[in-house]
Amino acid sequence: MSVAKYLRDYLDYLTIEKNRSQKTVENYERYLRTFFKDAGVGNISDISESSIRSFRASLARKGIKKITQNYYVIAIRNFLKFLAKRGIKSVSPDRVELPRVSRRDIEVLTYAELERLLSPPKGSGLRPLRDRAILEVLFSTGLRVSELCALPRHIDLERGEVSVRGKGDKLRVVFLSERARRSVKEYLDKRKDPDDALFVSVSRSGKVLGRMLPRTVQRIVDASARAAGIAKKVHPHELRHSFATDLLVNGADLRSVQALLGHANIGTTQIYTHLTNKELKEVHRAFHARRRR
Repeated sequence: MSVAKYLRDYLDYLTIEKNRSQKTVENYERYLRTFFKDAGVGNISDISESSIRSFRASLARKGIKKITQNYYVIAIRNFLKFLAKRGIKSVSPDRVELPRVSRRDIEVLTYAELERLLSPPKGSGLRPLRDRAILEVLFSTGLRVSELCALPRHIDLERGEVSVRGKGDKLRVVFLSERARRSVKEYLDKRKDPDDALFVSVSRSGKVLGRMLPRTVQRIVDASARAAGIAKKVHPHELRHSFATDLLVNGADLRSVQALLGHANIGTTQIYTHLTNKELKEVHRAFHARRRR
């Protein structure tokens, strides 16, 4: 039983029956093909607990972060679940445990770093105005990079509400802060092209090159962080983390944050709760054992 055939069937299953996004399907394919290649898996019978353990050990030896290792393991487990549903004998998915992820693997920017990052880029040209708008929208909405790149040009800035189609083709509404709306308006006022994408790539000469790609957004965020004097590499997803943490610190309930982030499972949103523990420390300091002072 060639594993290639079942991989193709599985990817079709993700697309058609599970309604996963194209990006998710591509990621699963990459994770699984890496496993098959590194573990020497050509047929379903080659998948064993031993081959999976050896592959996981090789990921750890390469210094890959635990949270990234998790993505590979989740892909393998879900593939095994698919095989079990189809009645194909292989390793039980229950035999594949997820590694524990350190809370430190989820990084957020400090408020000082965030303010420096969101300071207006120098210049009044189209590119700096676009870059500022991108940073403000990412922090105001908690959008994934792919969602940001898919935004249409014509949005209702007066209402400050934007409909977003996220993972699983699910629609949700996100909101633009006053700063984000102002930044987007300044950027759009500078645009003279007919492209229907909100964020576009722009040449050094000012020519619009079409809808922006996620890689370009990543470069913009990282370059802006370096310009702001932030020593570590900053990924756009850290602004999503900061968005969620900021809401929770300021009293938002978990269900609301789940809806704003577009998480299907609230357990995914709960990873942010530990980041607000410093606030609990302040509560403890203010109210605990007052009568003993």
